Amino acid sequence: MRVCHPSSSRSPESPLASAAMPMLSQPAPRRPRAKPALRAVPPMAIAGANVEMRLGDTLVAALPHGALWIADSKTLIVSDLHLEKGSAFAVRGQMLPPYDTHAALLKLTNLVMELAPEIIVSLGDSFHDSGGPARMDARDRELLQLLMSRCDWVWVEGNHDGRAPETLGGAFHEVLHLGSLVLRHHPTEAAAPGEIAGHMHPCARVVGRGRSVRRRCFATDGARMVMPAFGAFTGGLNVCDPAYAKIFPDGATALVLGKDRVLPAPNERLVSD
Repeated sequence: MRVCHPSSSRSPESPLASAAMPMLSQPAPRRPRAKPALRAVPPMAIAGANVEMRLGDTLVAALPHGALWIADSKTLIVSDLHLEKGSAFAVRGQMLPPYDTHAALLKLTNLVMELAPEIIVSLGDSFHDSGGPARMDARDRELLQLLMSRCDWVWVEGNHDGRAPETLGGAFHEVLHLGSLVLRHHPTEAAAPGEIAGHMHPCARVVGRGRSVRRRCFATDGARMVMPAFGAFTGGLNVCDPAYAKIFPDGATALVLGKDRVLPAPNERLVSD
């Protein structure tokens, strides 16, 4: 009887099993990922230390101090001074240096001396709480009254101080219409062309050259604007935070406050904290 060894029963190896298959042995080529469309930076111009742009039909200038200047109407807009924040914390037992009010008023005084505005608008949260006006140091109250005497002063209602600033004089508005512009404290969570608001304390973290910097900023999409906080003890909310999504659904350009000038930073250079 012929014995068949297992090795002799193996069928010849298929040519396909041993043949090189370069197309199958290599990973499938990756399709290039489509880059997201970049939102166009709104038209603006660097004018010395400032950045100028149009909101509606009004030319505005963002200043490195964190104020907005409208030359045609000689109007100076500041937001979120949060005067007497230090004393508000002291009342609750948390001691902070009591110089924030004076620092903010001195900064505002320098702008008034430089620009000679006919109108000053304080765009809400002028004081940190409703007791702020009563806690003001006599020196600071006198300086504020002097500033108010040089122009038409307008308080816009904020969420921290309500109508308390009205006790110091000046006009008071919940919403102020200035030509084609609408000035209010809280940004509208919908399309609002021509709106200038505060409340959010916008800041930006900008990347470039292998590092990043974080600064206060104006936030704008060319149709509307959110202003930075002007006060000394105010923090900031990054413009990449989801809280801005309903205000700027396509992202915002940050007009970043440098040491002595304003620098535009497009949305693609902004990162979260």
